[in-house]
Amino acid sequence: MENKNVHHDRRSIRLKGYDYSRPGAYFITICTSNRECWFGEIIDDKMILNEYGKIAKQCWIDIPVHFPDVMLDEFIVMPNHIHGIVVINRTNKPNPVGANNHSPSNSHSPVNVGAKNFSPLQSLKSPSRSIGSIVRGFKIGVTKRLRDKTPEKFPPHHSIWQRNYYEHIIRNEDELNGIREYIYCNPLKWLNDKNYKIR
Repeated sequence: MENKNVHHDRRSIRLKGYDYSRPGAYFITICTSNRECWFGEIIDDKMILNEYGKIAKQCWIDIPVHFPDVMLDEFIVMPNHIHGIVVINRTNKPNPVGANNHSPSNSHSPVNVGAKNFSPLQSLKSPSRSIGSIVRGFKIGVTKRLRDKTPEKFPPHHSIWQRNYYEHIIRNEDELNGIREYIYCNPLKWLNDKNYKIR
């Protein structure tokens, strides 16, 4: 059953004044430009990564290397988008991601979720360790590696990514587990996904 708590449009619904560098869990979706299927294909309800998809996966796994306060939870690289749960925890604990395309559902560490006690900031800011900076770093890393590997396919004027991204503040444990399940089962629902595009 599809998790109704997960929004499938890719519009930003960022809270005005909310500090996206504060501890908590965030569900993120990053899409390719024009929904181009750069990262592989779904075969028999399984995501098969191509060489570009493997690069995107590795760049995602490497996020905690560049952002030590970040821990990765469930994630998956799809043909033209990435779903992932990013946890800002400020504890510098090792990241427990798995060796597969997604982190295994039965090995999650406890996660503090919720945007409780939210109050608008006095001024809007974009800290170097915010969700926005994490997404920008990931996009830049993937773009650089793809252009280094295949410059003729990804020239400087070619935009690999959709300009924006989608994020959702995960507010409780039930929502967290529902989103984990949605990410894990995403390949099974590819034909009905709004991002589905025939190659």
